[in-house]
Amino acid sequence: MPDAAAEPGTAAARDAAEEKSALSHPAVEPDSTAGYGDHPDQVIDFYVPRGGAGPGAAPVVVVLHGGSWRAPYDRRHISPFAGFLAGRGFAVASVEYRRGAEGAGAEGAGGDPVAGRWPDTFDDVAAALDALPELVRQHLPMADARRVVLTGHSAGGHLALWAAARHLLPADAPWRTDRPTPLRGVVALAPIADFEVADELGVCGGAARQLLGDGELFAERRPYADPALLLPTGIATALVQGRADVDVPQAVAEAYADAAAKAGEVVGVTLLEDVGHYPLIDPAADACAVVAEEIAQLAW
Repeated sequence: MPDAAAEPGTAAARDAAEEKSALSHPAVEPDSTAGYGDHPDQVIDFYVPRGGAGPGAAPVVVVLHGGSWRAPYDRRHISPFAGFLAGRGFAVASVEYRRGAEGAGAEGAGGDPVAGRWPDTFDDVAAALDALPELVRQHLPMADARRVVLTGHSAGGHLALWAAARHLLPADAPWRTDRPTPLRGVVALAPIADFEVADELGVCGGAARQLLGDGELFAERRPYADPALLLPTGIATALVQGRADVDVPQAVAEAYADAAAKAGEVVGVTLLEDVGHYPLIDPAADACAVVAEEIAQLAW
């Protein structure tokens, strides 16, 4: 049995090595890019399918990147994952969105960039999903727009779960839809899926509280933003989580699955042994192939 005192250091070292591997791949350039708004961050990258994932036209996988909703982390870091999915025969749409502010005064109490913008981050994801059907027709004509799976990593996993639950938002929410988004499913990867638990654990330097605002704002805005409060969605949902994840611990995913069960909905949870936060989007890691298979099970 490993020395318990050494475990935190070992976990941190593994996390750093996994992050280095995932971020070491050169960015994969998209086949095309289109805007869904006027801001430079309101764009979607499109990757045409290469190879066959199954019979018929390729399903569409919508990718929402993570990075704690913070400005330094944009879609380029997840482009190797997008390219990996395209190589598996999926048509891929990788969404950019506005994140935390940059520049002077953009740091939180811990010195990290502030996480997210309220309401801009949510404005963008909603607008991107609304614009996606027409943009897919234009940029991915070989794709089957009737077979769409949302996936996202970490903070992007939160946004994927949230985007699939817009029909459950409070009546006064500007992002609310009249009916569920037509999706084959959601595959959320180490998602920040329950804001209460994430806040208690201080996930990603308190990113959830930065996103919504501190004090009373956090409680007031949670019903508009927390996927764990937006259930049941009626949409097939799977969570993929590394048991060794020290960035977004598995307790967060399990809390969401428990909330879903209490709401009468079954959410699949795949827990991967000896896997941390980053291998889920690292094309060089076995976990990435597991993710592709989870997507394929919903898409085909």
